[in-house]
Amino acid sequence: MKRLLIILAAMAIGLGATAQKSTVNCTFNGLDKGMRIFLNQPRGGRLTPVDTLIPDAKGRIKFERQVADPTMLALSLDKKDSPIVYLLIMPKEKISLTMDYMPALNHLNITSAKGSENMRVFKEFSNILTRAHLQPGVEGSVNVQLINQCLDSLLRANTAVLMSAFMVTWFEQVFEQYAPLYKAIRDGLIGQWPENEFVKHLDSKLRTALVAGMEAPDIEMADRDGNLRRLSDLRGKVVLIDFWASWCRPCRMENPNVVRLYNQYHAKGFEVFSVSLDSSREAWLRAITEDHLSWPNHVSDLRGWSSAAGRLYGIASIPATVLVGPDGTILARNLRGSDLENKLKEIFAQ
Repeated sequence: MKRLLIILAAMAIGLGATAQKSTVNCTFNGLDKGMRIFLNQPRGGRLTPVDTLIPDAKGRIKFERQVADPTMLALSLDKKDSPIVYLLIMPKEKISLTMDYMPALNHLNITSAKGSENMRVFKEFSNILTRAHLQPGVEGSVNVQLINQCLDSLLRANTAVLMSAFMVTWFEQVFEQYAPLYKAIRDGLIGQWPENEFVKHLDSKLRTALVAGMEAPDIEMADRDGNLRRLSDLRGKVVLIDFWASWCRPCRMENPNVVRLYNQYHAKGFEVFSVSLDSSREAWLRAITEDHLSWPNHVSDLRGWSSAAGRLYGIASIPATVLVGPDGTILARNLRGSDLENKLKEIFAQ
């Protein structure tokens, strides 16, 4: 749960419109008599208690909040390292939750969630965590692999549920692997919730990410003859964006392989868009001739490491490649040699 908390704590959700009353009823099974429940809100980078609730003899609590926008709260127990249950509350919403306290696992498992799609999804996540504790992984640790697999499936089935924008941050530390999932959730929510902090966070991550599944930013730069060439003009083709320079020995060593693959697959729809990080026009043109780089798409602003295209794609070393599909999305990065050959063979075999 700490994976989620780190992201949540950085996000404050404000109230913009007229606040309306929402009601939450919770039943806790298995709590010690007299155990207090804290109601928390994200403030200043942490969860801060805003109310203390005492369950009745049947373990029940009830509270009301005036909310105008989707508002994140959290329930915790009055104990060290308490498990946390997150609540995403909408205006005028009535939520009912039932939870079993599992002290051996230090976990609150939600067994029932009514009145809220957001809490239904979080209930499923709670159940995933329970299974991961009961089916431990390596050396008895929590089965993170099981959590990742099940949460991935859960979120893919609920891309239009706002809670998913919060829960996907479980994968924040391995964002590149799950970038397509971030995109699916962002796309499913941004039309209805463009100002929500969670949705804005996903959108910001995706706009600065250049990983497989993301749209390749357009490059517009002068070629050898001073004419502008655009990467977007090659839509419909499989394009290798090749960042290189005449002075880069590994680049020059890789060039024969690129030439061979270009000759092999060009007639099937393969193009190369070469971006030189040279600062010398003469050296750049001489290398094109010497290495027989016969394709027409050679561009450079002759600014070396300050190349606009290089900065756009976050290029910190060369050779560097980005393979782009016919629809303009990134298929892979930094494929060279046999890896590039195998990928093209796979693509054009289809």
